[in-house]
Amino acid sequence: MIFAIEEINQNENLLPAITLGYQIHDDCSSSAIASQAALALINGDEKSIEYPDCRSSSNVAAIVGCDLSTNSIVTARTIGSFGIPLVSYYSTCSCLSDKGEYPTFFRTIPSDQYQSKILAELVRTFGWTWIGTIRSNTDYGNFGMQEFVKNVQMFGICIAYSESFYRTDPPEKIRKIVQVISQASTKVVVAFAHVGDMRILLNEILRQNITGLQWIGSEAWVTEDFLQPEERVIYLAGTIGPSTRRTEIAGLRDFLLNVRPSNLSDNNIVVEFWENLFTCSFTTDNGTNLGNSSGQFRQCTGKEQMEGIENTYLPAIMDGSSYHVYTAVYSIAHALHNLLTCVEGNGPFLNDTCAHIAKFEPWQLLHYLRAVNFTVKKGEIVYFDENGDPVPRYELVNLQTNSRGSVDIVNVGYYDASAPPGRELLIHVRDIMWGTTGNTIPRAICSERCLPGTRKVSRKGQPMCCFDCTDCADGEISNITDSTDCIKCPSEYWSNQAKTQCVLKKIDFLSFRDIVGYILLTLVMVGVCFTLATAAVFYWYRETPIVKANNSELSFLLLFALLLCFICSLSFIGKPSHFSCMLRHTAFGIAFVLCLSCILRKTILVVVAFKATLPNSSVMNWFGHAQQRLGVFALTFLQVLLCVGWVTVYPPYPLKNMSHYRDIIILECDVGSLIAFYLVSAYIALLSVVCLVLAFLARKLPDSFNDAKYITFSMLIFCAVWITFIPAYVSSPGKYTVAVEMFAIWASSFGLLVCIFGPKCYIILLQPHINTKKQMMAIGTSL
Repeated sequence: MIFAIEEINQNENLLPAITLGYQIHDDCSSSAIASQAALALINGDEKSIEYPDCRSSSNVAAIVGCDLSTNSIVTARTIGSFGIPLVSYYSTCSCLSDKGEYPTFFRTIPSDQYQSKILAELVRTFGWTWIGTIRSNTDYGNFGMQEFVKNVQMFGICIAYSESFYRTDPPEKIRKIVQVISQASTKVVVAFAHVGDMRILLNEILRQNITGLQWIGSEAWVTEDFLQPEERVIYLAGTIGPSTRRTEIAGLRDFLLNVRPSNLSDNNIVVEFWENLFTCSFTTDNGTNLGNSSGQFRQCTGKEQMEGIENTYLPAIMDGSSYHVYTAVYSIAHALHNLLTCVEGNGPFLNDTCAHIAKFEPWQLLHYLRAVNFTVKKGEIVYFDENGDPVPRYELVNLQTNSRGSVDIVNVGYYDASAPPGRELLIHVRDIMWGTTGNTIPRAICSERCLPGTRKVSRKGQPMCCFDCTDCADGEISNITDSTDCIKCPSEYWSNQAKTQCVLKKIDFLSFRDIVGYILLTLVMVGVCFTLATAAVFYWYRETPIVKANNSELSFLLLFALLLCFICSLSFIGKPSHFSCMLRHTAFGIAFVLCLSCILRKTILVVVAFKATLPNSSVMNWFGHAQQRLGVFALTFLQVLLCVGWVTVYPPYPLKNMSHYRDIIILECDVGSLIAFYLVSAYIALLSVVCLVLAFLARKLPDSFNDAKYITFSMLIFCAVWITFIPAYVSSPGKYTVAVEMFAIWASSFGLLVCIFGPKCYIILLQPHINTKKQMMAIGTSL
């Protein structure tokens, strides 16, 4: 500060003919002392260290300080009502940006709002989601950590523990905090604390020998050298954090090396500094040094040489805070210069007046300080925003072990708020050296990440970063890591085995390539072949008595109907379509009605033939060939009308059944109109029952007319097949439903073929001696 003031006083272009004076007070890191010092400066009661020709009033124009945020808060509130500007070089609490609360406060160091944002970005960049936090129980620590927590929560990062302390806390509390740190499941600790507080905490960590911690520090302590070199290597190597930019101030080094108590004999701070630096005393007796009250020191001469301790002294002084002090002093000087150069009639105050340098009010200087804008020697522009804050710029530093076994502070990135959006923060991750893991980023997670195909399930009573991973349910997927929900697949899709993507559901229908379809096709071909063979036998032996006696015309029509029954079952194989669905039900209904109509006519003929044997019976006149054809046609035509109405009004159609299986789409035929389906089915059932009843009643006719027995037996098989078909149809899933229906058609058709035509073919082919008119008329002959 003294260097900056002397440099300004020697500058002919800045405040010409004006000499700046100053008073310096030590607040001793105490808010009470800081407020007393501020009041003393306002009242002008303290002895000042100033130039002898300074003739201004004792009231100060502005105050530079304080360092601690708490002290600045108290001081700003104390002097705020007087309108005196307060420019701090080290108070970073974001709360001080509130102009409504602190209208006269300015600072040349960035607000913790940006530092907290940088710390949050660091944690997110390294993939840490489970961290511990430590803070000083002061405005600096509390407000800074509050801002940090707000930022990390937006990134989904959880706090494992959050502890606050102050250097005056009892040792038991410090020990308890260290135990919390050592027992926590995370080893990443973010510390927003003052250097004095961190010294107390780290001493206890050293005592308990807690190693393996990854520290993320705030700028207040991350670059401070407050541990022994070997201790820094063990406990702090790998620490990362932001630091205010270290800018070399031209001329400051030579000025500091030339500081002598003789030059500033009235400056108690210089005297105290000199005694501490050289471990000596200016007192005549054996004085004690403030830094070590138990030590006795030699007499100071004031001529000790600083070059010998230059490497220890200068780096500790010429850090980022020195540059902030420098710019703070220059900010006030430029504001005074702008006040000095104001032109009357063009001023900013009432009636375009200007303030006079000899008798201006502090609030007038405050006006100019808000608008100050200047460039320092290195070309950097200095100004304050509407909150009294500078443009935030930080360096990211990493404490790295060097070849000598000590720790170096290495730049691994930067933050510049004036950079284009998205490019403010740059981190050289590859340049970072971690304390315990070398070049590998430490892990800090509460739960392992949930892979695709799973979702996160929160643990009851724990933060959201602590969770379990559970597989997605069938039909749901997650295709990203750490998914909180599973996505339900569309209706025609299903999840794959890994539950990572939706795939088309398996299509299920009775195919010709399917083994079941192949077996049924073979059975149908067997039925068709047997039917054609029977027709061929009957045609070849059409002139024989047994064929003639069984009404060859009805027999051939019945064989044709059975052939249609076998063939129509083929429509049940293959992918359902509109045409195949209509053909399945209508062809099946018409073919079976034709078949049953023929059997019914044959049964009636057997009964009529028996009645016609009575004297003077004219019954056979009503059952000639024409009447038989007309009867079969009439019964079948009624079914045709029902089927035509069915397919016209509400025909069967192909349907994708997704309710039976969740992962399989069953292609089947919907009947369309249930009423039409029930009418067609009921009509077939009615004819079956009538045929069965008539054949059963005619079973005891003479043996020569014993065809009724075979019809009865065939109808029993027919009805049994379809009765057992119902529960089998209901319980069979997918393509097996169609297979059961097709097998029922085949079984009932084959049963009719074998039972009605089997005995006759047996006689024709294997017992030809029975196939005579005489044998046919003989009693006891089986047909």
